[in-house]
Amino acid sequence: MNYRRAFVPNGYLHIIITSYDRKPIFIENIDILRTAFKNTKTIYEFEIIAICVLPNHIHLILHPNNIEQYPQIISSIKHYFSRNVGQVCPTDNLKIGYKNKREKGIFQRRYWEHTIRDENELNNHINYIHYNPVKHKLVQNVKDWEYSSFHKFVENNLYDKNWGNVKEIENIINLDYE
Repeated sequence: MNYRRAFVPNGYLHIIITSYDRKPIFIENIDILRTAFKNTKTIYEFEIIAICVLPNHIHLILHPNNIEQYPQIISSIKHYFSRNVGQVCPTDNLKIGYKNKREKGIFQRRYWEHTIRDENELNNHINYIHYNPVKHKLVQNVKDWEYSSFHKFVENNLYDKNWGNVKEIENIINLDYE
């Protein structure tokens, strides 16, 4: 299947990668996931602007040096993770299409992507990503979620450590990128 992808030079992309059947596999395998990103960085040049790993999906803002390589970057991350995580879904529970292609049932085949158009939109997406654990009721405060770039943003004085109160998130509360 051919996908239409926008390859905007020097672009930023909001990517959402989801586990197969939304199985909560990412946090319990966080070290493998981190290694998948590190391994991919040895192959491709890219920067992760913001990231939040949730139990069953990952949000990230990706800024690849070569925009046309972002599908390969995502594929490399998924491939490394899949190869090293082991079987997380019983093969008898896999859909026929996955069985026929001898897939392990780790990721949904596709991922969501959005090319970010301007700085305001970039900021909204970063805020949305960092607020996502609260949205999904995993924690009550953004600062309490360990698996997020939020803490680096605080260290770099881009957020106050208590960011995420109702007034601050009113401009993102109605956004839904999932």
